[in-house]
Amino acid sequence: MAITRYQNLASILSQRIEQGLYPAGIRLPSIRVLSKEHGVSITTVQQAYRELEDQQLVEARPKSGYFVSPLKTRPELPAVCSMSQCSLSIPQWDQVLEMVGPLKDGEITFVSAAPDVSVSSLRPLTRALSHLSQRHDLRTLSYDDVRGSLELREQIARLLIDSGSHMDAGNIMITNGCREALSIAVRCVCAPGDIVAVESPSFHGSLQLLHGLGMKVLEIPTDPVNGISVEALELALDQWPVKAIMVTPTAHNPLGYNMPLERRQALLKLAQHYDVAIVEDDVYGELSFGYPRPATITSMDDEGRVLLCSSFSKTLAPGLRVGWIAPGSYMNRAVHMKYTGSGSTASLTQLAIVEFIKQGHYHKHVRRMRGQYQRNLAIMTGWITKYFPCGTRISRPQGGCLLWIELDHGIDTQRLNALLAEHNISIAVGAVFSTAGKFHSCMRINYAQPLTADIENAIRQIGVVIHQLLSRSGFGNSVK
Repeated sequence: MAITRYQNLASILSQRIEQGLYPAGIRLPSIRVLSKEHGVSITTVQQAYRELEDQQLVEARPKSGYFVSPLKTRPELPAVCSMSQCSLSIPQWDQVLEMVGPLKDGEITFVSAAPDVSVSSLRPLTRALSHLSQRHDLRTLSYDDVRGSLELREQIARLLIDSGSHMDAGNIMITNGCREALSIAVRCVCAPGDIVAVESPSFHGSLQLLHGLGMKVLEIPTDPVNGISVEALELALDQWPVKAIMVTPTAHNPLGYNMPLERRQALLKLAQHYDVAIVEDDVYGELSFGYPRPATITSMDDEGRVLLCSSFSKTLAPGLRVGWIAPGSYMNRAVHMKYTGSGSTASLTQLAIVEFIKQGHYHKHVRRMRGQYQRNLAIMTGWITKYFPCGTRISRPQGGCLLWIELDHGIDTQRLNALLAEHNISIAVGAVFSTAGKFHSCMRINYAQPLTADIENAIRQIGVVIHQLLSRSGFGNSVK
C-alpha cells in the first residue's frame, strides 16, 4: 500500500519517541539534518513535523526548532494475568447483550469497536452502492458463487500482498463479516468440547462465539506489548489437548499491540511442533500505525495450518457485512460450512467494494483513517491522564481504535458503568473480555470518532465518577 514520504518519516520519528530514543523535552534533529539523512525535501520534513504536532508528540519553539513534547508521569501499562485458565462456561452474556443494545437518545458511548463512518473519504463507496442499485444490475439481485465475488476475491488477494501473503482468489472465500469467518475457521479444525487457546484479555465476540460452538476456552497470559505468552502457551500445550490457537497479533482487541515478528515466528513454530491450527484474526491489520504493516502469521505458513480471517468492517464500515477467510488447507471444508450455513453473501456490497478499490479510493481512505486514529489516540490518552486518578494504567496501541484501561483494583467497572448510565455515558466493561470474569477493574474505550468537546466532557465525567467511587472506598484523591 502506498504511503506518502512525510507520513513514513513521521512514523519513523514517532517510533523513536515511543521507544525512548528521543526522550521528553529533547531537541529533535533540524529540518535540514532530517532532509539530508532521509533523502527527502525540506517540505516533506516540515509536513512530517506538522503531523507529529497534530499528534501532540512534538512542539515547535520559535527560533529553537522542534522538541519532544514534555510528558507528565507516563502511565504504566496494564498488568498481565498470572496464569492460564481453562473454562467451559462464559457467563457474561447478559453484560454483552446490554453492550450491543440500541443507543439511548443523546448517549455518548465508548462501547463498540466501530470505525468512524462519517468521513468524506467513504462517499465514493456510498455513490457506488447507489449507482449499482440505480442500474438495476441483475448481479445484485441474484445468488452469487458461494465463495463470493471473484472480482472481490482478486482485489483482496492484491491487498494481502502488503501483509506478506501471496495467494490467488482461489485461496479466499467471502463471508458475512469477520465473525462468520472466525466461526467457519473454528469449526474447520475443532468439534464441540475441544479446547481453543486464546489471549487474555480477548475480544468478547470471539469468546461468545467459542461458547456458542460448545468449545472449551483456555486463556493464556498476554503481554500488552509482546502479545500472547509463547512460554505460557507451550506449558499449556504440554498439559492440555489444545486443538486451535485463536490470536489477533496485529492491533489486538482490546490491548492494541502488534506482536513482534520473532514472537509470531515462535508461535507458528510451536503450533507446528504440537500440530495445532492457528486461527488468525487480522480484522485490524490494515489499521496498524507503522509502515509497512506487520506480516501476518499466515504469510509465514507453508503448511496451510493457519486460517486467516478479516473483513472490511473496521477499515470501511461494519454495515457492509463483508468479510473473508483464507482457510489454508481447509478450503473444501470451509466452503461446505459456508454453503450449509448462510449460503452466498449479498452481492451488492461486494460489487460496491470492488468499485471502491479499483478506483483507488480504498488506499486513500485507509491512510486517512490510520492518521486520524493515531492523532485521536494521543489526544484521548492525554485526556485520560488528565482526568483519571493517578495510577491508572493505559495501553499503548500500535494500531486500530481501541484503548484498554486498568483502574484501581477497588473499582468494579460494571458498577462504574451503571453509575455512568445516569449521565448517559457507557463503556465496555473489562469482565466480558475473559471467560472467568477477570479484568473487573478494566475497561475498553473506542477513540475512532471525532474527538469533540462533548467527548472530552464525557471522559472528564468518567474520571469524576471514578474519583467518587475511590473516595467512598477510602482510597480517593481529589479530582484533577
